[in-house]
Formats: sequence, C-alpha cells, structure tokens
Amino acid sequence: MNNTAPTFSKQDNLKFFRTLNSRVNNYFKENNIQKTGNWKLHLKAIILFSVFLTPYFLILALDMPFWAQLLLNIVMGIAMAGIGMNVMHDGNHGSYSSKSWINKIMGGSIYILAGNVHNWQVQHNVLHHTYTNIHGHDEDLDAGRIIRFTQNAEWHRFHKFQHYYSFFLYGLLTFNWALTTDFKQMKDYIKRKLSYGAPQSPAKLWTVLVITKIIYVMIWMVLPMVLGVTWWKVVVGFFVMHYTAGLILSIVFQLAHVVEETSNPVPNEEGEIENTWAIHQLYTTANFAPKNKIVNWFTGGLNHQIEHHIFPNISHIHYGKIAEIVKQTAKECNLPYYEFKTMRGAILAHYKHLKDLGVKPEFA
Repeated sequence: MNNTAPTFSKQDNLKFFRTLNSRVNNYFKENNIQKTGNWKLHLKAIILFSVFLTPYFLILALDMPFWAQLLLNIVMGIAMAGIGMNVMHDGNHGSYSSKSWINKIMGGSIYILAGNVHNWQVQHNVLHHTYTNIHGHDEDLDAGRIIRFTQNAEWHRFHKFQHYYSFFLYGLLTFNWALTTDFKQMKDYIKRKLSYGAPQSPAKLWTVLVITKIIYVMIWMVLPMVLGVTWWKVVVGFFVMHYTAGLILSIVFQLAHVVEETSNPVPNEEGEIENTWAIHQLYTTANFAPKNKIVNWFTGGLNHQIEHHIFPNISHIHYGKIAEIVKQTAKECNLPYYEFKTMRGAILAHYKHLKDLGVKPEFA
C-alpha cells in the first residue's frame, strides 16, 4: 500500500460541484426535508433486523432438519447483507439520523457482520471515498495477488481464470472479516496513524476489537452448541450465513467501480490527480439498476454509487430523487455519468472486465 497520499487538482471544472451542491441543497430546502433518514429507513431497519434475528432464535429453539437450518442460515445471510448496506452504512456515514448517538448505534451494527467500526470507517470513509479507484490507496481494489482489479496491479498466470473463480471467492468477504482482516487492518492503520474522527488510543482500539470478537464467537458459535445444536451444524451454518452475505456485498461493491467504463487514475510526478475530487468520483464510479425498486430497497441505494460518493452524508433514501439533479448537472458540464440500466448488465460488465484484466498485459 502506497503511504504517500495523492492530491486532487484545484484547477479543474469547479462549476460542476458548486452548481450541483447548490441545486441539491435547494431540493432539500424547497421540500422542507432533512438529508438524513426518515420513517422509511427506520421501518426498513426493523424489517431487516427481524428477518435476521428470527431464524437465529428458531434454530436455537426448534429441533429441525439440517436442510431447514441451512435455509434459515441463507435467509440470515441475506438479511445480514441488507443490514450492512442499509443500516450500518448510513450509520457510519452519519446519515441514518440527525442524532449522532443513533448513528453510532446503527453504525455499530457492523459487529453483526463480524466487522469493526474503526477499521471500516478508515477503509471506507477515508481511503475508499477519498481515493476512489486509485491503485495503492483505495483498499477496495486490494484483493492480494489472487484477483487483479486494475491494470496497475501485478499480473500472474492464474489471473487468466479470474473471471471464473472470483465470484466464488467473493463469498468469503465477511468470513475473512471474522477471522483475519480486522486484525491485519488494525495493526496497519495504527502504524500509519489513520483514523476517522477523533483519534483513539491503540490500547482502546485493540481492546474493543478483541472483546467484540469474543462476544461474536460466543453468540454465534458457542451459544448454539451449549443449547444443543451439533457442533458441525453450527460451523457449516455459520459459514453458509457468511458466504451468502459476503457474496451479495462483494458483488454490489464491485459493480460500482470495477467495470470497463470506470477509470483508475494515476497520480502524476507531483502526486496530483488530474481532476477535482468531485469530478474524480464521476470518472471512477457507476450506477446500476436505478429504476429497479427491489434493488433500490435492498442495496440501500448502493446502486446509486455516484450520488453516494459525491454526497456520502446524505441518506440513501434520497438518492433516487437527487440522481436526476446529478445527471443533469454532469451533462451540462460535459462530464460522464456512467449507468447500467439493469443489474444483469452491470454483472456482465464486471465479468467482462475481470476477463480483460486477466489477459497478460503484453498481449492485451
């Protein structure tokens, strides 16, 4: 990971963000609504938490066939992903509620995904949102050696097959959070003195990480065994739940940034990116299935990634409305606005891009 942070041009098309920001602010003012979540988001949170927790209690309380337990684990994985995209995501961006303590509670739902608030805020809010799609700075592009997400990453022979195996590996996302990723990130971020908001002492950060991991294991693995669920059923069910959530989350994340249309800018010799930060988001981000009500509801507006990246502190429930403002303003300024009409189209574009990146660079 490159520790020398790039800077963004200050000489680019400033008209875009000034005009856009003014129009979006006027939209909220004229309609007399807050930029944070409302009853629709609160109701969604209740539904997702209910769908997530009810199967867990059924597994603990009832003696059921293994196939039925696995189905419930899949349902829990789907709800887990939904909580991550809707509740946790808005909470950690400070957009779930106008009250900071509510945002903190909702942001803390990441512990349901076996994640860590501090690590996620640094990786997502700081690194990803600031240095979107910049190799060596945006950790969302870092899959180790196994997957090549950009043309700037080192190529290996096995990348020729990555468009086949990557989707199978995507399901390991939250499972890796539970086992190794958080510990590696915590060590790295403390060493690099990265933080989001007020810095916290390393001792406190490590204490919270270890205690929450222990509590997580106690709730999701030890308790079911104590209450009579066979150990191997617990292990398999735990994996299935996480694999389901990881697959959903990974696919949704990749469709917005790892497609042929989006770019991976490289800093010049002075360490400067060509565009201003806001325009950089347009070149590196894509929307998908913007008119699909089911996708809009379940992905927490992450299919409106352009709007989210430019206005991360606005709740996702408003993205559908402000998308037309963003699209029109980009058009007026002769700037790109990448959008896939369907989720299927975006998945195929991602698959094709993985395949293209798997070709040996000399012959690409």
